[in-house]
Amino acid sequence: MILLQIMAAQDTVSVAADGNSVRIIDLLFQGGFMMIPIILLWIGAVYIFIERVLTINKASLTPEGFMTQIRGLVEKGDINGARLLCNNQHESPIAKMIEKGVSRIGSPLKNIEVAIENVGKIEIFKLEKNLSLLATISGSAPMLGFLGTVIGMIQAFIAIAQEEGSVSPKLLSEGIYTAMITTAAGLFVGILAYLGYNYLVTRVQKVVHKMEYSSVEFIDLLQEPR
Repeated sequence: MILLQIMAAQDTVSVAADGNSVRIIDLLFQGGFMMIPIILLWIGAVYIFIERVLTINKASLTPEGFMTQIRGLVEKGDINGARLLCNNQHESPIAKMIEKGVSRIGSPLKNIEVAIENVGKIEIFKLEKNLSLLATISGSAPMLGFLGTVIGMIQAFIAIAQEEGSVSPKLLSEGIYTAMITTAAGLFVGILAYLGYNYLVTRVQKVVHKMEYSSVEFIDLLQEPR
């Protein structure tokens, strides 16, 4: 999406090549077959990033004063009301953890802590889904770009070796800049995937900290003297 916008914006940008101007979009098509996996990685990175952002946004939507309402209901002994309140926030991992804890009220405190912790681990796993794949894309895209450049350089030198007589600067320069296209594309995809990965990790950590704080607050509530 962003890549297409950038290419469209730079569609009029050109480089000199034998007196004719070559558009950026034309250069990308000259990158060879190695551009195919790089573009697929780009599409995958965009999809993962958008899907994770939407998921994390939903997980962050715990209403203001949620724990205060839970405290009031538990102190009044309204367990069903507390569970209903948690169920109404079914997208929130915090609500799911607290709901599990509320459903275990009456059990030993250690069992309640373990139940909450297990739910928390499941929710964190859901939040971190596909993040490792995005990190892999950030590392593999530049390497694919370098591989494409090496292949392109080999092909260029083969063409030069097959030339009889002196080698024209045109043939040499065209082979080199065509080979370098995959490196530029791979670095572009890799850098953006890396930035997206770190952004998502930061967002997940914020949600995890809220989950930990809320679970501690709930356990403290159960330990208060009645």
